[in-house]
Amino acid sequence: MVDDKEKNMKCLTFFLMLPETVKNRSKKSSKKANTTTSSSSNSKLPPVCYEIITLKTKKKKKMAADIFPRKKPANSSTTTVQQYHQQNLSNNNLIPAPNWQGLYPTIRERNAVMFNNDLMADVHFVVGPPGGTQRLPGHKYVLAVGSSVFHAMFYGELAEDKDEIRIPDVEPAAFLAMLKYIYCDEIDLAADTVLATLYAAKKYIVPHLARACVNFLETSLSAKNACVLLSQSCLFEEPDLTQRCWEVIDAQAELALKSEGFCDIDFQTLESILRRETLNAKEIVVFDAALNWAEVECQRQDLALSIENKRKVLGKALYLIRIPTMALDDFANGAAQSGILTLNETNDIFLWYTAAKKPELQFVSKARKGLVPQRCHRFQSCAYRSNQWRYRGRCDSIQFAVDKRVFIAGFGLYGSSCGSAEYSAKIELKRQGVVLGQNLSKYFSDGSSSTFPVWFEYPVQIEPDTFYTASVILDGNELSYFGQEGMTEVQCGKVTVQFQCSSDSTNGTGVQGGQIPELIFYA
Repeated sequence: MVDDKEKNMKCLTFFLMLPETVKNRSKKSSKKANTTTSSSSNSKLPPVCYEIITLKTKKKKKMAADIFPRKKPANSSTTTVQQYHQQNLSNNNLIPAPNWQGLYPTIRERNAVMFNNDLMADVHFVVGPPGGTQRLPGHKYVLAVGSSVFHAMFYGELAEDKDEIRIPDVEPAAFLAMLKYIYCDEIDLAADTVLATLYAAKKYIVPHLARACVNFLETSLSAKNACVLLSQSCLFEEPDLTQRCWEVIDAQAELALKSEGFCDIDFQTLESILRRETLNAKEIVVFDAALNWAEVECQRQDLALSIENKRKVLGKALYLIRIPTMALDDFANGAAQSGILTLNETNDIFLWYTAAKKPELQFVSKARKGLVPQRCHRFQSCAYRSNQWRYRGRCDSIQFAVDKRVFIAGFGLYGSSCGSAEYSAKIELKRQGVVLGQNLSKYFSDGSSSTFPVWFEYPVQIEPDTFYTASVILDGNELSYFGQEGMTEVQCGKVTVQFQCSSDSTNGTGVQGGQIPELIFYA
């Protein structure tokens, strides 16, 4: 028997010859698929049967953008994705052009139009703390596809059907950055919002955005922000970022401790820094940094700026400062007169310096190990001649690059070949003409062919795969040793260093020979 329903059906056969459909078909006979069209509101039409027949082809599979190239609209100034982004960032949406869907060939571009757009929005978020909120539109399906947290929120077993959701713990700019990634597949990070964006990405489990935030932070890491980022990396459980922060803090400890960001860290981070065995800093600098932190902490807790309150907020962390390892002058002129120590503590520490029988102290009395500098020697031999190497205010210079982040602490230089002599050395480190570090100091040469270290005031951070220029201007005995058989590439521990000649060199130093035989660095 023929079904009554089938009697009323009209069959219409379409031959679809689209390459992208055909290529994924198997070599078996094609299957039939029946779909029915919905009836219009004005008249009821019988359902239509579409019989889809595919043809075999060997053409290359194409994407939608290839098959349907974008047509330039009549007024392109109001219909580009970039302009939708711009107006949507401020939630100032214009009514889309008629048939706007047809203007964009890919789902990514059409999805991007919905970013921060009230059109078809089925949920709204009130983001930010009280007094600084912003109401942002969302589309549950798009959000659920981009985040498992949103999926559970809208479609999970405990989903609540709310039209408005309050999020007081996320900054509006950070939430918008996350939405832009979910809707547009674009990562737009800024230095002042990246930490807040990382928090949002962690909260809503958007791992690729979180990874991009961490990469951004690692790239912008410096002594100025290392302590703050250390605190945040522990909070966000990012061990790689934590390790990078420690590398910077250890090598550039004095700069990090003197930075404004140090006073913004929490107490646990303060303790971990004061405990650090490899901290490369004088103990008086550590002591002064701890007092600065205590002063700011008193303000955070609305306490009067008194010696008692400073000692109170420091608590047991005070005894992590290795005061007995300070130079006696630093202790006598600094810590002893700060008022933060009790009279008994001050007396006991003075006895520790001077008495044969030393008293017991609550302070750690063992000096920190600090970091051991590495030396990259670029010459295989050295020599001297009666007419070389002369110094008359000319510059010796060489360029170098490394494959890992390091911190240049100074240079090793040759000395006199005619007995002992004293040299005045102006050393300089530049990147693309910008001075990153310089220092003027003296060193004593004993007449041997050894190298003699000359240090920067603070180690200079060197990024990988970029050439830097090391320069020195020497004043002293004109005849000195010089390097020979220079190498263009040197492996020093886990760091590979490449050398090339510098146009700044006016005294003959180059890759094959000359001055600046050593780079002294921390890695």
